[in-house]
Amino acid sequence: MLAGLTHTGGQGSSAWTQAPLWGPSREPDVVSRQVPVPMGPAECAALVAGFAGAAATAVAAGLDGVEVDAGPRSLLRQFLSGLTNHRDDVHGTDRSRLLREVLAAVRAAQGPDRVLALRLSVDESALGRADARGCRRLMAELAPLVDLLTLVRGSALDQAAYRPTASRTPGFHVELLAAAGRTPVVAQGSVVDPTSADQLLAAGFAAVEMTRALIADAELVTTVRAERDPRPCLLCNQACQVLDTRNPPVSCVVDPRSGHELTEPDVDLGAPGDGRRVVVAGAGPAGLEAARVLALRGFAVEVVAPAVGGLLPVVAAAPGRGRFAVFADWSVAECARLGVRFRPGTTEDADVVATGGLPGTPVVAGAVPAADVLAGADLPPGPVLVHDPVGGPVGVGVAELLAVGGRDVVIATPDDLVGARLGPTGDLVDANRRLARAGVRRETGVLLRGWSDEVAELAHRWTGAVTAVPCAVVVDAGHRLPGTVLPDEGRARFAGDVVAPRTVLDAVLEGRRAALAVADRVPVQA
Repeated sequence: MLAGLTHTGGQGSSAWTQAPLWGPSREPDVVSRQVPVPMGPAECAALVAGFAGAAATAVAAGLDGVEVDAGPRSLLRQFLSGLTNHRDDVHGTDRSRLLREVLAAVRAAQGPDRVLALRLSVDESALGRADARGCRRLMAELAPLVDLLTLVRGSALDQAAYRPTASRTPGFHVELLAAAGRTPVVAQGSVVDPTSADQLLAAGFAAVEMTRALIADAELVTTVRAERDPRPCLLCNQACQVLDTRNPPVSCVVDPRSGHELTEPDVDLGAPGDGRRVVVAGAGPAGLEAARVLALRGFAVEVVAPAVGGLLPVVAAAPGRGRFAVFADWSVAECARLGVRFRPGTTEDADVVATGGLPGTPVVAGAVPAADVLAGADLPPGPVLVHDPVGGPVGVGVAELLAVGGRDVVIATPDDLVGARLGPTGDLVDANRRLARAGVRRETGVLLRGWSDEVAELAHRWTGAVTAVPCAVVVDAGHRLPGTVLPDEGRARFAGDVVAPRTVLDAVLEGRRAALAVADRVPVQA
């Protein structure tokens, strides 16, 4: 168990300290948008002493050592970078000197029998291809000073490189392993399944970092040893962002108990014996989670639904969203393992109703719902306008899917950015980059006023200027509506989009809570 030690420098917040941020040079930071004060000898000495003091505290508390952070958000990376370090003193002519001083002080403070690890960004993803020779020189210089080295990529200029979504293929710097010599190297970046971890170990890495996989399934190691598939991470970054400036709880779409262990019960603690029959209507994420939890609680569960998976297989059709189908398959397989029966039926005798939502009302008549496009609906030939008033992943996904398929696509949104709600997931920049590469034209700050004779009219929100967009079809990526079966105070519990269309996280959480409410109400038979 290691303590992670970091200083964010120019990417911190002076709102907390009421003092200027520190940095290597007077270079405005791309995250904080502040100009840091250049650190002098006194500030550099204080920084080194601060790292050493924190390391001493960590080992005094019984930890095995520390990991010094020179990764994407860190001040130490800002000193290593030619983009932010323009100094002409010893910490500028030798940009790794401050990091070496910190490592030496930490080693002295914690003693020789504790682990000293280093998280090192070897590719800022800022200037195109990484300088391989410079990376090897830096590795050869730093590796002998530490006991463990975690190689990461990315910076504030490319945050998605550090925590890639499923839309980006991660890179693991296998070519740099030789430069580390005998120092063990850890692979980092989107490793969420045991097969990928095995491949990286075979490639020469000594260990693999699987942070998001463990957030998705805290029992990952136990599950793999039992030769079962762990609960799959979706690589969506929707609820598990660390160091988010909004400071939300770190949680998980597929396991909402993550981050809420003291307030949410452990649903995986099963109850032995055969219980009474309970019925779940709906087999989307809410219904499947409700059925799984009820089966773990000892009930004989029947799921009535026309199809299994709900919208998860539909969402999975969008580029980079395929792991939503993996989650659906895992949920179905877990239900089958626990003896849940699936059959057609109605909601009349259901204990849990999770029958999903309905398509919303499009702004213009004749528009095709985005879900229909993702489900494979045939569209008339010609250019397509994707209308996205939500700013989430659906509009971006449909536009990208159609453009990659050879369509001329325009995506229109009232927001000032396409995919504005993707910012917290880290996919905002990548999404717009993918759309640009696919040739999608982006119309921002506009309202769809009408569509006739294969021409759509977009009015700018601020000026009122009207733009005519030729299109054979309009795809509506707007809000969905609740189901026709509305919650009441009767016997059944309701969960998911039938209550109000939201996210998969909300559906799973409500399905789980509905199941626990039913379990508390219905006694289990021995």
